[in-house]
Amino acid sequence: MNSIFELFKVGVGPSSSHTVGPMIAAQRFASDLLSDPQRSQATHRIRVDLYGSLALTGRGHATDSAVIAGLCGLKPGTVEPQTLAETVARVRQTQHLALSPDIVITFDEPSDLVFNTSQSLPFHPNGVRFSALDAGGNPIFVDQYYSVGGGFVVSHAESQHAAAATSQSATDSTSGDFPFPFTSSAELIDMCDRSGLSIDEIVNRNELVHRSQSEIDDQLDLLWDVMRQSIERGCRTEGILPGGLKVRRRAPAIHQKLIAAADSNILSDPLNQLDHVSLYALAVNEENAAGGKVVTAPTNGAAGVIPAVMMYYLKFYPDATVAGGRRWLKTAGAIGLLYKRNASLSAAEMGCQGEVGVACSMAAAGLAACMGGTPRQVANAAEIGMEHNLGLTCDPVGGLVQIPCIERNTMGATKAINAARLAVLYGDGSHQVSLDRVIETMRQTGVDMQSKYKETSLGGLAVNVVNC
Repeated sequence: MNSIFELFKVGVGPSSSHTVGPMIAAQRFASDLLSDPQRSQATHRIRVDLYGSLALTGRGHATDSAVIAGLCGLKPGTVEPQTLAETVARVRQTQHLALSPDIVITFDEPSDLVFNTSQSLPFHPNGVRFSALDAGGNPIFVDQYYSVGGGFVVSHAESQHAAAATSQSATDSTSGDFPFPFTSSAELIDMCDRSGLSIDEIVNRNELVHRSQSEIDDQLDLLWDVMRQSIERGCRTEGILPGGLKVRRRAPAIHQKLIAAADSNILSDPLNQLDHVSLYALAVNEENAAGGKVVTAPTNGAAGVIPAVMMYYLKFYPDATVAGGRRWLKTAGAIGLLYKRNASLSAAEMGCQGEVGVACSMAAAGLAACMGGTPRQVANAAEIGMEHNLGLTCDPVGGLVQIPCIERNTMGATKAINAARLAVLYGDGSHQVSLDRVIETMRQTGVDMQSKYKETSLGGLAVNVVNC
């Protein structure tokens, strides 16, 4: 089991698996290299080999920039986007990379950062190998990592120890300590029945093992603050998104239209609230596509769904509270952990059902809990949210997290709201298809899905839009 604070992470766009994960891997490699003064002093060059999906869509997902930033010691959870951009620009301009203040090596990007588009490493489609070389080109230190989705990273050694490292973080220090170590929704509901606790209370008891209540609350509030700020920045920042598709940011114009509608007292449209939800999702994912700061919820590509639905709750529910927002995140986190453990959050493994589909399921659960839903109604909402995203492909046009990714977040958010309402307002918690069965079906569907539909930009819209 993981902590929900490993699932929800602050990072930079545009991708948790292709930007956040590779940056973490690069920083880990550099740190391990520097831990041995003899080999770090002998390092003359570092070669980076990207494989599989990282190679195929890495340029559009800023994997190259992320790797350079990580080798310079930057971390996605703390770095500001501007600092990251300036650091990468400096390396590219000078062709020198500072592993530490005392160790500066030559870095010729065309030869030292290689996109192996026709090769994959065996453990996971998102593979990267780092090689520290001496002056003669001989390897001094080599390691490889897998970015397994949602910003989780597994080293080669860790992948060898774990029976299923894609569903368990090998660096997780909290495993095995929780008083309620649920591994399925059936177990989670049974724990709720036996203890009399709600899902968010179960999660809270687990988190108390390693954090005080004030620390839990502060971290949840920080996550929401980052989400809220990404909505606000997205609503006011105009312009064209980077990458060459010339996608114009739409959120600012929609925001102004909704403000004008409110000022004119013409809110008779019954779907006005839905327009706000779409606005929030667009705003976050346009920020993500521009390399801004977002929360992996559970991934960057799906970072707009949960903030959009949570903002909907806080803005439009008259009884919404800060405590309700915390309940929202803890409940959603519990559902996300089930997908992390029993399937995958990686679009390179599951397609977009593993990103927007999971985010929709998590958001439906969070909203259902804040609507007063029972644990069974919460699980029903999560099940509905995923059931109608099964088979969703990941086919980003141009390898960029823009088309159809940005709009897809609006669809995930609106489905989540509908799922929660069906489960809580018009359901009693009983349903013929369980959440566990849906998660397993998602996993099987992801395994069966052709690789060209799993974050490679070799099929679907990625091919047909360009050809048209």
